[in-house]
Amino acid sequence: MKVGFVSLGCCKNLVDSEQILAMLKSEGHEIVGDPKQAEAILINTCGFIVPAKEESLKTIFEMAQYKKKNLKRLIVCGCLAQRYQHELEKEIPEIDAVIPIRDYDHLAQRLKPLLGEGDQSLMAKSERVLSGNPWQAYIKISDGCSNHCAYCAIPLIRGEQKSRPIEDILKEAEFLQSIGVKELTLIAQDTTKYGLDNYGDYKLGELIRRIDALDFHWIRILYMYPDEIVDDVLEAMKNSRHVLPYFDIPMQHANDRLLKAMNRRGTKADALARIKQIRSMFPDATLRTTMIVGFPGESEADFEELMDFVKEVRWDRFGAFIFSKEEDTPAYDMMPEVPAEIAQERLDRLMALQKEISHEKNQEKIGRLIEVLVEEKDALHNTYHGRSRADAPDGVDGQVIFTSDHDIEPGTFVMVEVTEARDYDLVGICRES
Repeated sequence: MKVGFVSLGCCKNLVDSEQILAMLKSEGHEIVGDPKQAEAILINTCGFIVPAKEESLKTIFEMAQYKKKNLKRLIVCGCLAQRYQHELEKEIPEIDAVIPIRDYDHLAQRLKPLLGEGDQSLMAKSERVLSGNPWQAYIKISDGCSNHCAYCAIPLIRGEQKSRPIEDILKEAEFLQSIGVKELTLIAQDTTKYGLDNYGDYKLGELIRRIDALDFHWIRILYMYPDEIVDDVLEAMKNSRHVLPYFDIPMQHANDRLLKAMNRRGTKADALARIKQIRSMFPDATLRTTMIVGFPGESEADFEELMDFVKEVRWDRFGAFIFSKEEDTPAYDMMPEVPAEIAQERLDRLMALQKEISHEKNQEKIGRLIEVLVEEKDALHNTYHGRSRADAPDGVDGQVIFTSDHDIEPGTFVMVEVTEARDYDLVGICRES
């Protein structure tokens, strides 16, 4: 059957999608990019916060329109399916099947009566089908989360943390290297807690040392909780050849009272001490974080403390969002609520501050030579776009835009001299290929 696939949400969901695509190809189904050609469409949904749920529902309704044409099967899976299976089945009759995450162990059996037998001539055995650039891939080292932050529905959707065995991760990493992946990004809801559930101890440092031996060009780690960045992890990163000094540390706030209400471990002082240690060990470290504004009970003084914290740390990369009420989480009924207009005003002020910091930090890079992974050529403007080691592949960070006097193949690493600093992006000239 000709199958279309839509993947929504985070890079962890993307890994699930790539594994499902590999399974579909191994069953002999043809993957098509145009929904008009599809006989079946699978949507891997996100259900993390309200805007993500709205996007998932909008996509379901958009894909359902193709049932008036060639589409025979509309199948919904992923986080929204896990959280609202019965509501989706009841409210959207165009959906032929809702497959929650808990059924993924039997996904092939669930899909067979819906998609029928595939074409044996199309069967292709693969552990993953990379849906993005072939030189970059994520590898999920654990699923679920045991942190139970008061605002977060991930444990309700994905369950408690389930770390993968090191050998299993290494096998997948070796496969990704064999098909040409040059940048590998380790992801989990909390990478720093890796190994606690199945090995009884923190094992991220050991995993780093084992994967570093595989000789990827860049290895990046995302989502490191500040209170669990143990010394072994820092030493493993410091002594590695390929692991980038890129620290994605979702803080969420700086006020200790609010951090406690969020069920976040550690204090602002703890975080500042860890950040000081990181910058001492890694002078060229990139520090990224995420913050929440408008959490119930956040006063103007609390927000000003957050602003002061951001000024003090001067994060290299930064994201923020307004608190979203999620059903069945402890924060759902917390009071007092922050009015939406105040929360939005605070978000605007926070991002304006970070815009200034980012621009100032980018200006410091003018005149430097930086390594860039080339990702595309803009033929209209005769420029190339790529990412430096300070830019993660998830679209949150900036990019490097540069010119070259010779053609460059995407997926190539080059040296670029920075000539201009924008708020989030850098502009330069290729000096080496």
